[in-house]
Amino acid sequence: MRPHIFVTKLIPDSGMTPLRAFGEVRIGREKGSISAEEMIAGAADCQGLLVTPGESITKGILDQLEHLTALSTFSVGFNHIDIAECTRRKIGVGNTPDVLTDATAELAMTLILAVARRVVEGDQMVRKQLWRGWEPMDFLGSPVTGKTLGIIGAGRIGMRTAQMACGFDMPIIYTSRHPKPDFERMCGAKRMALPELLQQSDFVSIHAPLTPETRHMIGRAQLAMMKPTAFLINTSRGPLVDEEALLEALKNNRIAGCGLDVYENEPRLTPGLAEMPNAVLLPHVGSATLKTRSKMAVMAAENLIAALSGVRPPHCVNPEVYS
Repeated sequence: MRPHIFVTKLIPDSGMTPLRAFGEVRIGREKGSISAEEMIAGAADCQGLLVTPGESITKGILDQLEHLTALSTFSVGFNHIDIAECTRRKIGVGNTPDVLTDATAELAMTLILAVARRVVEGDQMVRKQLWRGWEPMDFLGSPVTGKTLGIIGAGRIGMRTAQMACGFDMPIIYTSRHPKPDFERMCGAKRMALPELLQQSDFVSIHAPLTPETRHMIGRAQLAMMKPTAFLINTSRGPLVDEEALLEALKNNRIAGCGLDVYENEPRLTPGLAEMPNAVLLPHVGSATLKTRSKMAVMAAENLIAALSGVRPPHCVNPEVYS
């Protein structure tokens, strides 16, 4: 019998086509949030489940999915899945790593440029027909070229962002659990502790994973260390930043601004954040290029098909299931 597969949200055809060729596929929603109850009802008789980052897979949900043998997430991160519980139940879990490096690094640079040069403010003025012509004192922004970029988390995306920033002659400093000699040679990057990085950076770009230790790694104390002319950029995980503390820092001009693609309680924002003119806010589009999302769909499908076939997924986050 062909396996039953539940896909919580429609993904690109590059992933849907092989899934439909392999099994009986049911889709939860084309767009929008799917509740835990909807997911449980839709996947109750399914062996395979493909989820997106907004859907938490907890022990309670797994208890209701007794036929489940394979799980794939349409994302690099997998903190929304109880991996330990999946492993205990011998459910193989796959993710989509390494495919969105360039896309997310590009977006980090986009946010740096947009918030520094007040792109969104200017765009809104023109669209609302409030612009009355060139003025010597209008929309004075901050330069980017030659300014120091601090990278928090020198993984693939952090290092790629730094590479791109070198085109703007930006000195690079970084924090990482381990030294990155190749990165240092390539970009002239200097490793330092987080407090020193925050004190010296003109732009701070976050690229760390979300763990219990990194949650709220940027809070009031850390924001107070930054220059009042500095900008905070986050394209990684929303809960790395204490959003209420960030809002307070923006209101009090403790920092010059921020560029965010991720939020602490997505899709909700901390009340007041949307009204801040010195914040550029994007709807979690770091991987949103056609090429990247299509490749992610292929990887997510390949992971699920492999796990349903009893084979270790190509990108497996709990390989011990297959040992």
